[in-house]
Amino acid sequence: MPSIRALVTALMSTAILISAAPLVGSAHGATTAVKDQVVCKHAGTARARCLAIRVDRVSKGRVRHQASPTGYGPADLAAAYDLPPAPAESGQTVAIVDAYDDPVAEQDLAVYRSQFHLPACTTANGCFTKVDQRSGSDYPQADAGWAEEISLDLDMVAATCPACHVLLVEADTASMANLGASVDTAVSLGADAVSNSYGGPDAKDTTYGRYYHHAGVAVTASAGDDGYGASYPASSRWVTSVGGTTLRRSSSTRGFTETAWSQTGSGCSSLNVTTWQPATTTACAGRAVADVSAVADPATGVAVYDSDPYEEASGWLTFGGTSASSPIVAAVFALAGNTAEVTDGSFIWAHHTTSGLWDIRSGSNGDCETTQWCTARTGWDGPTGWGTPHGVAAF
Repeated sequence: MPSIRALVTALMSTAILISAAPLVGSAHGATTAVKDQVVCKHAGTARARCLAIRVDRVSKGRVRHQASPTGYGPADLAAAYDLPPAPAESGQTVAIVDAYDDPVAEQDLAVYRSQFHLPACTTANGCFTKVDQRSGSDYPQADAGWAEEISLDLDMVAATCPACHVLLVEADTASMANLGASVDTAVSLGADAVSNSYGGPDAKDTTYGRYYHHAGVAVTASAGDDGYGASYPASSRWVTSVGGTTLRRSSSTRGFTETAWSQTGSGCSSLNVTTWQPATTTACAGRAVADVSAVADPATGVAVYDSDPYEEASGWLTFGGTSASSPIVAAVFALAGNTAEVTDGSFIWAHHTTSGLWDIRSGSNGDCETTQWCTARTGWDGPTGWGTPHGVAAF
């Protein structure tokens, strides 16, 4: 009988035939307009918004779902980031923390995995679990924007680590307190990695850090989609902050080129500090963002399957935003099977190597008083951190 690794490798090879390259432009001719749409409202005080950006193809006033995947799929991400087909240790669980309910999350995930010939991940077979923020089944009210965020997060975990178990924790609201409590719940239920694809105004670890301080668990957070400026929880010392890139196919040996995405978040927080980020590298006296990065540009976005039961619409959409890069990196941590050694955001700083990360050396998210806060360069920079995954050695 073939090994699990061999089976997954074969499945991923098959998936590359189905995965579509990102579509930039119209799928339906001149009558279809293409635009980027932020799916969650801006956050107020002590609240967060999800960071998913949907690529809308609008025809006759309506967003058109696609009949087949449009955007990078599992095989594309595996090729771009040189990912192994299965975790180094079995039974790895990646948790997704989001606000509000997606009533069809499991069904949509099943369609995504079936499309790309990934192993089934369901409640029935023990691979998929969905809980409220108290680990029960009293789910919050549904929200269309956050439901799309949930679809994106679940699909990116599936794409990056098809053999991982998946835990979805739905917070009652988008308050930092409820989202933080949901992280605690994810850890209490055995998550090895927890992805947080949301952000709010920069805040102090003395206020919310207790929710993200979990030694032995890799906690990731999106750096943001609004260019330079620190947001929370990405600015927490307890998380691995994840920036975003533009990922394009090329004729290079790697097969891809990658630059800093022009909208990715980065920052120098004056509210939080670390002991492991040398100011000689970051030129920041506080917590510098980001630590690492992955694809986030909607123009080179990822394929996501999503249903809107209220609009009675379903199909394939393309998404970007650092909401895509955070679950990808969380799943890479799970692939490495080394999360027991992760104590805070310092892990990548202690383990980055030129062979373990693709060093992103071009692109910018704006103008800053300190160049590396906004412009990619050799070594660490704010938009892309130390780079993007090149295998799992750095994780």
